[in-house]
Amino acid sequence: MPRLIALPGVYRPQADTLLLAGALAREPLRPGCEVVEIGTGTGALALRAAARGAVVTAVDIAWPAVLAARLNGWRHRLRLRILHGDFATRTRGHRFDLILANPPYVPCPDARLPTRGCRRAWDAGRNGRAVIDRICAAAPNLLRPGGVLLMVHSGMCGAQETLERLSRNGMSAQVTERVSVPWGPVLRSRRTWLQEQGLAEDGDEQEELVIVRARYS
Repeated sequence: MPRLIALPGVYRPQADTLLLAGALAREPLRPGCEVVEIGTGTGALALRAAARGAVVTAVDIAWPAVLAARLNGWRHRLRLRILHGDFATRTRGHRFDLILANPPYVPCPDARLPTRGCRRAWDAGRNGRAVIDRICAAAPNLLRPGGVLLMVHSGMCGAQETLERLSRNGMSAQVTERVSVPWGPVLRSRRTWLQEQGLAEDGDEQEELVIVRARYS
């Protein structure tokens, strides 16, 4: 990843970002194609798409992330259209060739999504699917025919559920990559609760990350 400015409270590129960056690198992008990144954070993935000649819109619900992405776009001299707000609202009426998504996906004891602070970048309700399911529902209306969704999330959220939801919405979907990474501090702090929910087993120290690629016909 290029050197990026990450303001306080902004999600820094981690293993999931790198995994999605690899999927993006393998995805053909014609010059001028339109890409939207949902939950841009520092803008790391949006910048990679823009560097390949794509016209990129990046959306984030957190103002610090919007500011960080704008700073990083200026610093790397790459043009990004960066919008603040909910992705479904800010992209309404627009269609794209590619969606990039690294949504919040960590299961959380509190069913309510946080409205402020850094937890907005990872907490996603009791099953971790609060934002994933919205993306699955919105993707067909955001993509042009032949457009592609690339999304990364934890295996705890149920990759098969993601594939089935996308399929019901008229998309051809598959898991293209699975990797295991060490648990971070958030999962370690929730070990007991995750075990009680059947989302983790005693002794777990690795989290599976999956890349879902879905094409809209």
